[in-house]
Amino acid sequence: MIDEDDRLRRLFAACSNAGRWGDDDELGTLNFITPAVRRAALHEVRLGESVSIGLDLDVHPSSKNTDPLVHVVDPYERDPLAARDRIEIAAHGFSVTHLDAVAHVFWEGTAYNGRGAREILGERGLRFGSVHAARDGIVTRGVLLNVAAARGVPWLEPGERVGVADLEAAEALAGARVGSGDAVFAHVGLGRREREQGPEDPSLRAGLDAQCLAWLHEREVAVWSGDCVERLPYPSTAMPLPLHQIGLAAMGLCLLDCPDMDALTAACAAHRRATFALVIAPLRVPGGTGTPVNPLALF
Repeated sequence: MIDEDDRLRRLFAACSNAGRWGDDDELGTLNFITPAVRRAALHEVRLGESVSIGLDLDVHPSSKNTDPLVHVVDPYERDPLAARDRIEIAAHGFSVTHLDAVAHVFWEGTAYNGRGAREILGERGLRFGSVHAARDGIVTRGVLLNVAAARGVPWLEPGERVGVADLEAAEALAGARVGSGDAVFAHVGLGRREREQGPEDPSLRAGLDAQCLAWLHEREVAVWSGDCVERLPYPSTAMPLPLHQIGLAAMGLCLLDCPDMDALTAACAAHRRATFALVIAPLRVPGGTGTPVNPLALF
């Protein structure tokens, strides 16, 4: 009988994109966003409405915001010529909307495209697979998969599993088939649950079952996002973060973490549609393991 660790190892191999776009590729699944995909995505813009789906940066520490924004305003002058400030932002965590670099996470010492972690880590960050590779931006079609609505519940409970059947039920509800180059936003109702029950424990989350990665690989999804990362804790000692360890290290899957799903679901509901144009402009950080972003959904 195959145990979960062995199943994950096989899934890692089956989903690997190593060498698919060349040995030096650093874009990963962003390669699926071709000029034709971008042009088609812009046809989603019918009203000219733009909605920010990024979270406000927060200076207040909390159980989720363990590395808050540092915002320093220069001292007030009697006759100032200008107002000035400085900011320091952690690129990762549960409270900042951010992109992960494809080489952000390793598995057994290996990063995306078969590169060794020791080989690519340097004093100035990543020598390979940094977020700087995405500096030309991301423009593609976004698809909202409302898993909670497809189940007929306001939210999923902590620790619940989201499987392939959930994604396909939400896809049917959306009335749009997920295809090559798409950005998928999975919604499990976390925001509403937190408003009614208080802040979540980030170590216990409803989330994706690893088998969904094979579905994302088959559909050639370019970006995964939403309030749904891997289920935490995950029942594996070898691979406790399969969405990141298979998604990044094997697939080179672009991960957009911690978007404002309340803003996105409200906009989709208002326009009675589940598809939109997505625009993301990453900060140009050579060697960066990730970057804060303010994604825009265009309707």
